[in-house]
Amino acid sequence: MDHVLAKIKGHSKRKIFKLISGKTLFNKLFVTDEACVEYAPDHNLDEDSWFKIDNFSEQPYCLDILKKEYDSKDYFDLSKDKFSSINLLLAIQAGDFYFQKITPSLFVTRKMIAFGEVAELENTEKRLVVNEFADAVYFKGKDRLVFRSLATISSIFKGIDVLYKEATNEEVESFLEEDFIELSGDFSSEKVSKPNRKRVALAMDTLAAMPAEDRDQMCSYIHSYCEQKLKFDKDNSKFEVTTDDELKYLLYGIEQRFYTTPLGHERRLANSVQAMD
Repeated sequence: MDHVLAKIKGHSKRKIFKLISGKTLFNKLFVTDEACVEYAPDHNLDEDSWFKIDNFSEQPYCLDILKKEYDSKDYFDLSKDKFSSINLLLAIQAGDFYFQKITPSLFVTRKMIAFGEVAELENTEKRLVVNEFADAVYFKGKDRLVFRSLATISSIFKGIDVLYKEATNEEVESFLEEDFIELSGDFSSEKVSKPNRKRVALAMDTLAAMPAEDRDQMCSYIHSYCEQKLKFDKDNSKFEVTTDDELKYLLYGIEQRFYTTPLGHERRLANSVQAMD
């Protein structure tokens, strides 16, 4: 039997209650392995793709309810006076867990005209809007969470935003001291934007795994695509960085986002990447 639970806000010890039993709330989600990609903060999902986190029950931000077998006797019915306190819907459907974040805008009260034998005006009580598809789904058999927006689910799974890695001030300063970077003008770590701080974190991981002998090749690759965007001193193998936009192109280059199409020979920038192997 399917069940719908509700999590409420507040300071009471009990947070999760039974709301509806015997009803299927969300459309069943079918997600193939090929449609799932490991979460990466700089990846733009295709329309039919989902981010995934495997071995989710082992993660520190996994909810306790997902780590044990569901038993309806462990939960009380939600009383009417608590309906407006709902901040999460959790539907258990065929053993999987579907989540929808609830915000105040999803509670609606409207006057409606009903068309029966005659037109009648109805004053509806407050209703809660349910989305067609859930914000996240936990497939218990695979121990896998899938989702499309980390920002949407970060309030559901406390601590999951650790996946959205952003370089600290110290890490940004360390990166800008790399021997292939020369700051110019008044540009400094304080002027690095939030998106670029995210890219710096990715670039630092890439550089850490890159053999030292590949650095010259990396610089040549970046220069070949960014000659109009970045000044490059060939004698010293240094890129001059004067703005946050120039830094962005340098970071794209470190991640090898530039490519040339084999047929049209068009030079392009990939706004996200996915490994094929």
